[in-house]
This record gives sequence, structure tokens and C-alpha cells, in this order.
Amino acid sequence: MHELSVTRNIVAIVSDRAKGRRVSKVKLQVGKLAGIEVQAVRFCFDLCTEGTPLEGSILVVDEVDGRATCEACGAEVTLDVPRGVCECEKRGRLRIEQGEELLIKEMEVS
Repeated sequence: MHELSVTRNIVAIVSDRAKGRRVSKVKLQVGKLAGIEVQAVRFCFDLCTEGTPLEGSILVVDEVDGRATCEACGAEVTLDVPRGVCECEKRGRLRIEQGEELLIKEMEVS
């Protein structure tokens, strides 16, 4: 389960940026194509924050839909998995534009 190491890294980054101040909320942006199981991150978050400035903080996760552009016709295609095909007759290769994100967007400190 790589979500545990991902969550540990998120906690370490936020803790470092907080510079000892208490963190009350962390907001993440996770793309649906990032290969991250959001529920597993939520589960790991409380465990990973114990004894850190993030202990007791709220985790907010915004999931971003996958979006790609067909290189043959230029059509925009929505993706739930990191592969797919365009419905155009050329069956062009898809260039992923959005959905692979894993970003720490905000943190609230006190």
C-alpha cells in the first residue's frame, strides 16, 4: 500500500512548512488518474499525524477528473483510468491533460 508512504510524505512536507505551528486543516488535490486510493490516504492520515503539528487536523480531498486530448482530431475525452481511445474514426493517441495531480493545495495553521 503506497498510500501510507505518500501520506507520510504529505505530513512531513506540511509539518516542515508549518514550522512548529499547529495545523488545523490540509487540503489536497488528487487526480483520478494518479493511482492514489483516496480512502486509503484518509485512513492513513490520522495514523501519520499522531505526534505531529497536524494531529487532530482535518483532511479535505478534492478529486480531479481525468481529461485527455485526442492527438488526431483534437477532441477532449474524459477518463476514469489512465488509458482510453477517442471516438473519432482515426482512433488517435490520447494526451493526458489533467487527472494525474497529487498536490498540497492549502494548509491552515494557528
